[in-house]
Amino acid sequence: MNNLAADPLFPSIWIPLGLPGFSGDDKQRRSNLLDERLGPDGWRYRFVVRGELVDFSAAIAEYEESYRVHLRRYPAVVEWLVTRCGNVYDHSVGNVHDDDYLQPGPAANHYQDISVRRVIAELADERSLTDKRWGEPIEMTDLGTGERHTVPLAKGFQGTGLAQIRDAMSSAYFLNPALVPVHDPTLITTLPGRSEWYHVEGCAHLSVEAFWQMSKVIEARYDRFVALGPDRNDPLAEL
Repeated sequence: MNNLAADPLFPSIWIPLGLPGFSGDDKQRRSNLLDERLGPDGWRYRFVVRGELVDFSAAIAEYEESYRVHLRRYPAVVEWLVTRCGNVYDHSVGNVHDDDYLQPGPAANHYQDISVRRVIAELADERSLTDKRWGEPIEMTDLGTGERHTVPLAKGFQGTGLAQIRDAMSSAYFLNPALVPVHDPTLITTLPGRSEWYHVEGCAHLSVEAFWQMSKVIEARYDRFVALGPDRNDPLAEL
């Protein structure tokens, strides 16, 4: 077993171990577990996109494209966003300061608010709209909680409301990724017998959320996998 694990070619070989599903607030615990089991450089996320395993950047581009298509399809949603709101967030008001999809920290990932901000900014560019206030902090009222926050006015937005995109109690729930359909049906994958929350909410297996969670795969370096010994039979145990 040890001689096999020492094969000099094995560190260059990666294998898929399985689908981890939704992480949410469990993100850090899962990462710590995989770091301990396989080493920080011994595992990674990959994504099944149209039958191929691709990296994060290729997969998140499909996620964003779904929001792009959806918002262009429903001008009333865009009108509500740009006239009522000055920015949007997911689980925390601090999300408004993030423009990068890569979020390595311990907090739960938030992609939907970034996608919405990017698409609204594009629409503003297409219409040659400008506002010297964009990017400047202004006082906004959270449309859900009524609390006031001073946060940047996002590009393309003209309102003074701060909208959360999260659960049914949030003000912009209609942009929750479980309710936004994936833009290309060839992205949809299923796993018989598997049912998580995103399979029964919104547009179910047709949603952006379902695409993201069902496409996500954990890969391992083969030398680290072999070094697990008998635990190779269930490398994602307790995940």
